Amino acid sequence: LDVHLEICEVAVRENGRVISMAVLIATGVKRSGEREVLGVDVGPAEDLEFWRAFLRQLVSRGRRGVRLVTSDSHLGLKQAVAEVLVGASWQRCRVHFMRNALATVPKVAQQMVAATLRTIFAQPDLTTAQDAVERISRLFEKRYPKLVETLTEAETDILAYYGFPAEHRRQVWSTNSLERLNKEVSRRCDVVGIFPSRQSLLRLTGALLEEQNDEWAVGRRYFSTESMNKLYEPSQDEVVQALLELQSA
Repeated sequence: LDVHLEICEVAVRENGRVISMAVLIATGVKRSGEREVLGVDVGPAEDLEFWRAFLRQLVSRGRRGVRLVTSDSHLGLKQAVAEVLVGASWQRCRVHFMRNALATVPKVAQQMVAATLRTIFAQPDLTTAQDAVERISRLFEKRYPKLVETLTEAETDILAYYGFPAEHRRQVWSTNSLERLNKEVSRRCDVVGIFPSRQSLLRLTGALLEEQNDEWAVGRRYFSTESMNKLYEPSQDEVVQALLELQSA
């Protein structure tokens, strides 16, 4: 239903050279509200074919009905999501977006700009969040035009979580839920240093992720049953359409 994607960079020896490879980890939340590890793979971080093949592998193993994908804006990833997970929304990780946005302003202004941008995510609904984006854009359009450009381009993607129940938003608006797992994978990989092959890297990360999946299986639900049911309640438009069809029949 909801998929989180995160990567970490690891050194791997391949064809006589040491190259940087991305460990791609996907976790998800099932309709029951339970969280699980969906998959892991190793490949070039900015390669569209890599993203596309990974997502197709998830689909081939029955991962269908995805409503939302949360990730950083890696090159090609958004396109791969649109091609493979048809109908799924894409939520750009707000934490990574904030880093990208703050990089466009002088360091002395970053604290003030960060506090201002955070007001966007404190809004109760999509309409007020969009109003906040417009207001902030007007505020900074002369001083920091690059910031405004970055914000405008990312608006739809950083606000995708507003289309989901309020109880879910804190968990889906960023990939922070994967940070602890990603840090543990990175820590264990740092102990090894340079991996002799992709296969050896996959064996290590696979073992770590299997342990994590077992912990989640016996832990509490990530989302409650009540909040998950809200995703399947018919919208007002759907109710009206159904009534019209009944009347016409």
